[in-house]
Amino acid sequence: MAAKRTTAQQEPETQAPEVPVLKYTLDEGAYPPERAHATDAGLDLRTPVAVTVPAHGSVVIDTGVHVQLPANTVGMLKSKSGLNVKHGITSEGVIDAGYTGAIKVKLYSHGDDDYVFEAGDKITQLVILPLAYVGELEQVSELDDSDRGDSGFGSTGR
Repeated sequence: MAAKRTTAQQEPETQAPEVPVLKYTLDEGAYPPERAHATDAGLDLRTPVAVTVPAHGSVVIDTGVHVQLPANTVGMLKSKSGLNVKHGITSEGVIDAGYTGAIKVKLYSHGDDDYVFEAGDKITQLVILPLAYVGELEQVSELDDSDRGDSGFGSTGR
């Protein structure tokens, strides 16, 4: 017997929604943001200079890339999966829509060896997401009940 399909199991959209053009400028020596594949979620950012991330240490790299994010969006700097899995190099950051300064990336090494980046190497990815703005903040004596409550960190099983 064939399984019934519910609306929650419908096929996802195959075409990405239209989004505004991302305007950017580059400092001298900087590399433009780019996607390796049209369907990639993030724009790769590269280091304009050679730099070494010490084992269990961190460095800040000025990419020389300035972006003008569309209204009601936020830029999230996310680790490159290959750097993370193979070398323990991670990065995280938030770019607010009003910020137009150079994007600076803090790279963290969780590995036992120094990692050398050459000028032009990919160091992070910029993922642009829609943003829900919080109007007012209200402190309450307790939060509304939910199915999940305060269960976290593996509470739903392996």
